[in-house]
Amino acid sequence: MANSVPPRDRTDQPWRSEGAPPPAPSRRKLPGGWVSLGAAAVAVFLLAYLLLSLFTGGGEPTISYTEFAKQVSAGNVTKIYAKGDAIQGELKAGRPLPDGGGDYTKFTTQRPSFADDDLWQELTRKGVVVTAEPVVVQRSLLVNLLLALAPMALLVLLWLFLARRVGAGAGGGLLGRKPPPKPVQLTVGRRTTFADVAGIDEVAGELNDVVDFLRNPQAYRDMGARMPGGVLLSGPPGTGKTLLARAVAGEAGVPFFSASASEFIEMIVGVGASRVRELFAEARKVAPAIVFIDEIDTIGRVRGGGAGISGHDEREQTLNQILTEMDGFTGSEGVVVLAATNRAAVLDPALTRPGRFDRIVQVSPPDRDGREAILKIHTREIPLGEDVDLARVARTTPGMTGAELSNLANEAALLAVKRRQAEVTRADLSDALEKVQLGAERPLVMPEDERRRTAYHESGHALLGMLQPGADPVRKITIVPRGRALGVTLSTPEADRYAYTESYLRGRITGALGGMAAEHVVFGVVTTGSESDLEQATALVRGMVGRWGMSERVGRISAVPGDAQEPYGLVAAPGTLDAVDHEMRRIVDECYENACRQLRENRPRLDALAEALLVDETLEEDAAYHVAGIARDTGNGAEQ
Repeated sequence: MANSVPPRDRTDQPWRSEGAPPPAPSRRKLPGGWVSLGAAAVAVFLLAYLLLSLFTGGGEPTISYTEFAKQVSAGNVTKIYAKGDAIQGELKAGRPLPDGGGDYTKFTTQRPSFADDDLWQELTRKGVVVTAEPVVVQRSLLVNLLLALAPMALLVLLWLFLARRVGAGAGGGLLGRKPPPKPVQLTVGRRTTFADVAGIDEVAGELNDVVDFLRNPQAYRDMGARMPGGVLLSGPPGTGKTLLARAVAGEAGVPFFSASASEFIEMIVGVGASRVRELFAEARKVAPAIVFIDEIDTIGRVRGGGAGISGHDEREQTLNQILTEMDGFTGSEGVVVLAATNRAAVLDPALTRPGRFDRIVQVSPPDRDGREAILKIHTREIPLGEDVDLARVARTTPGMTGAELSNLANEAALLAVKRRQAEVTRADLSDALEKVQLGAERPLVMPEDERRRTAYHESGHALLGMLQPGADPVRKITIVPRGRALGVTLSTPEADRYAYTESYLRGRITGALGGMAAEHVVFGVVTTGSESDLEQATALVRGMVGRWGMSERVGRISAVPGDAQEPYGLVAAPGTLDAVDHEMRRIVDECYENACRQLRENRPRLDALAEALLVDETLEEDAAYHVAGIARDTGNGAEQ
């Protein structure tokens, strides 16, 4: 598929490449060279000689002719074989060797040429058999040669195997050196282009400059223009930053090298910098090309903290190498660096200065038209039913990213397969959206009193959402347990919102507290089911008071950090934080009192919604407004 991940050519190669020309064939060199092989051969020969001397031995023992004559006279020789003056024989009973090395039965000896004895008569008299075949069978020359060479051959093979493992192992040996990487040429599928990217047209427009430069670098050189040294794509996860980078390479028709920043880091200091050098060297060989580094904040954080710790040293060395490689680019090289991050604020200033990543492109979640276009792309290969309206799905999915919309389409297709359908229907998409947004259904059997309390809890959320002026419409109410929740009320806006008023945020807080208020009004108790509601209300009111200047007492200042990882108490003075806490409590208390008051005033509507939920368990948008007796088109509490 167009958005498949580029393959790796080697398992130890920390980057992938696509669209690069195949490397020129090169002769394989013997690991270590011929000198090392010769030294190893000598060592192996000496070792083989030692092994042969230990395990093959020197044959049968050689005894003196005097000892032989003595054994013949004693009648202890059973047979002999003679060839010239050399004699081999076998004893009837073993005798100890003269040097005390143990007993022997077979032996060899040498008859002196000056011996003048009656050996033949003595042998005949003692009944010794003189054979025509050797008593001691000697190995042939070929067998001896094979026995001598076999250990050498085995050890040479072992040496070659170890040399290859050391040369191509993880980390590239002790110093992090690796064989030159070999880019791969994709032969299956097509390249990703801007036709595969939707919903972020303004970002694609900014990247068109890079595409045009890669296509026509000479025109820019003639004009004296210089392309940005790098382009940083910044945005939330799932917004399509990696897909955009691949689309730029595919649109320009140039090789694309991609790697995650964390893949450069190893325990051994210096390996990351070595890998960065190799990656950029490969990109220069096939220029014009694109180098893409994902999650660059892994190694691109501000330097200076934790000096002397090896992990920090390795990260900083890798970052320094990236800075050096980017600073060394010239316009003639035609290599453009793209990078992606979710947190551009933590990057080292040296990365974002002019000449390196001097263009930062914000990649935001798509708007409604963009979501519809993304859904059309991700459903191109999915058969859709006639009742499917992607524009309606796009309206009910505000804030969802391209990755989430892709997952939504896939979940709908999975549901259709499970239901043995030939196409995806509107119900499949609706159920998939519920699963993605609310969580999967849980087969949980609740007691009747808890089920009734859950029905009133969700009815309180829904009724206040219907009554608040300008509130998001209620899309669905259910008391079917999903995820961690015993029930869910889903509200989404008609159109995307980019700025929120104080009255709208107060209405959101009031609606979030509606479940707790309903339990308090109807049952006079407060349960643990409001935990997530309180978390939502707290986050909203903290932003109103501490970040958005919606409190007269605190004033128009930012007293609370926007970054969750920044220490809370280091942003403002203790007195200011006390004022923030006081105002947060005041606004929440006012919203809670407002919620209780409205639910008491509209108790019949609350009861009607709860009873309908107890019967049907789930109410869709039209049914919910009809049961509550509230006109859907105004949302201001007017009765039908």
